[in-house]
Amino acid sequence: MAKFAVILPAAGKSSRFHLQKRKKTFVELKGRAVWLRAAEQFVNRDDVVQTLVVVSPEDLDWFKEKFAPNLAFLNIDIVAGGAERADSVRNALAHVRADVDFVAVHDAARPLIVAEWIDRVFRAAEKSGAAILASPVTSTLKRGGAGQAIEATVSRENLWAAQTPQVFRRQLLLDAYAQQGSLQPTDESQLIEQFGHPVTLVEGSPLNFKITTDDDFRLAEVALDALPKAKTLRGLHPFADEEPRLL
Repeated sequence: MAKFAVILPAAGKSSRFHLQKRKKTFVELKGRAVWLRAAEQFVNRDDVVQTLVVVSPEDLDWFKEKFAPNLAFLNIDIVAGGAERADSVRNALAHVRADVDFVAVHDAARPLIVAEWIDRVFRAAEKSGAAILASPVTSTLKRGGAGQAIEATVSRENLWAAQTPQVFRRQLLLDAYAQQGSLQPTDESQLIEQFGHPVTLVEGSPLNFKITTDDDFRLAEVALDALPKAKTLRGLHPFADEEPRLL
């Protein structure tokens, strides 16, 4: 069985989130912190041997104290984040165990992830070396111009909205970071694309959205009850034979 490490970036500023007067990843979503709901989907998997949560240096002490009861029962490494997302992931990569085969990066602000979708993207990454969850764009897209006037209608054909987890062979991700240059990627796939390696698109679900605004949080409260229930025992992967689409 391949060994996976999971990095959960939680070091963002949450500038567009104002509920509970806390950063979005630390607020309680129906009684459990957002980051904790995300992490729990990985820590109990047989194929995940290491889980790393990346927290802003200014939040480290508070985080350890606030979530001490949870951390006491979870095998989680806490890493200090950097100025940008890529810096935070790079910091965590430096702490990934040498025996890990694949590294998955999952936004700590995506608490609605379920085992079924994780299974899909993990198995796809094992086949191709790089895979991400994504959702086909279904809305009509408009490009805005001056004064918020519509400049053009953009074709949605072959467009996908990227999600996480994004999963890569460990050495591939390390090599891509070594070639980062001046690029400040908004996700890890962008680094792999720049490196020249194909990335497999694995269809996830619109329910796997990222909490960015107060409205996102309210939607997440409702969406929790709409998540699919586990169909298989942990360790069984019914999607192993699916053929994912290539980016």
